Formats: sequence, C-alpha cells, structure tokens
Amino acid sequence: MNTNVIYPGTFDPITNGHVDIIKRASKMFHKVTVAVAESPRKNTLFTLDERIDMVQEVFKGHSNIVVKGFSGLLVEFAKAENANILIRGLRTTIDFEYELGLSTMYQKLMPEIESLFLPPNEKYAFLSSTIVREVALHGGDVADFVHPYVAKQLQNK
Repeated sequence: MNTNVIYPGTFDPITNGHVDIIKRASKMFHKVTVAVAESPRKNTLFTLDERIDMVQEVFKGHSNIVVKGFSGLLVEFAKAENANILIRGLRTTIDFEYELGLSTMYQKLMPEIESLFLPPNEKYAFLSSTIVREVALHGGDVADFVHPYVAKQLQNK
C-alpha cells in the first residue's frame, strides 16, 4: 500500500510543537510532505514564501521531509500529491472537535483520505503560532518555542 503523508498548516510561524509532530511522523512514514497553506483569509504575519523558507530551514538535512506551499482546498493538494493520510496535531478537546469536523468534510470530498491525529509532547501542549507571535510582538523571548532561524525572522519583522 502506498502511503503519502501530508502535514498541513499555515505555520505562521512554525513552532517547536509543529516540529515535534513532523519529526515523529517522519519516523513512522518514509516521507512526510509539510504542506504550507497560503490561507488568504487569515491575516498572516509572514508571506507564503517566508513561511515555506522557515520550514525548509528548520528541516534542512532531513531527507524524508519535503516542504511545499499550496493554495486552495487541501484535498485538491492531497490528490495532486497522491496523498492518502493527513497528519494533524491535537492539543485540546477544542482542537479535536474542530479537526473531527474537518476530517469528516475531507472524507466527503476525498473518500480515500484518512486523518491521523497525534497529541503533542506535553511540553508543547500550550504552544501555538498565535501565542508565539504575540510574545514576539511584545518583545518577549521566543527562543524556547521556535527554531533559532524562526526566532530571528520574528525579530526582523
């Protein structure tokens, strides 16, 4: 059975919580595609190209982790990539309810797609891109929450 795995997200910016999920998935599957969503309805701090750059920098040297940007429906990207598994991280019950709804819709649009939910390492259970942006905006130290390259990009913004 062919398994093409996608870990989708906006990654504005990518956090150590995302990195943890991606690295764990990369141990379970031969290849993980990190799909960076354009997300035009979200008011992102970083452009799509900047977000792709950060994710690529974080995973430089990881041969089984591929980074690609996309716009439009995730299921259309999944079809183009011949992907059949979506990896999603779940921090809270609120995440679960939201992701369960998305998973149901994805299967209606693409019956062959499966969603695999991974809980975060407990030290990342509270971590989100929103929190990291807020801390950085107010001059706080984000070194414990993001890769050094990402921290520098936040500081530059």
